[in-house]
Amino acid sequence: QVQLVESGGGLVQPGGSLRLSCAASRSDFVISVMGWYRQAPGKQRELVADMHVGGNTNYADSVKGRFTISRDIAKNTVYLQMDSLKVEDTAVYLCNGRAYSGSWNTYWGQGTQVTVSS
Repeated sequence: QVQLVESGGGLVQPGGSLRLSCAASRSDFVISVMGWYRQAPGKQRELVADMHVGGNTNYADSVKGRFTISRDIAKNTVYLQMDSLKVEDTAVYLCNGRAYSGSWNTYWGQGTQVTVSS
């Protein structure tokens, strides 16, 4: 079993920055895709950004140019640098990992709150 543990959330003013981190409890196998989803109250969970082990990335249109995802493959760790934050970025951010071991397995972190408010 793999656990994902997030850190780095908090309260920030509009225009500010935060950096989220997510570390897997195991590094003896590679998690093929790691990324971040978010869920705001009353809204569906949505993909923010993810990154394949080969380097390909996907971003939600709403965060392109403001957020940057990166990974430490050897440590099964993923980061999300969030700049120029907006009030509408307020949500619980959840780390996600997908790994193949005979079949695809999906892992979720417990979530970290990001609040953008003046």
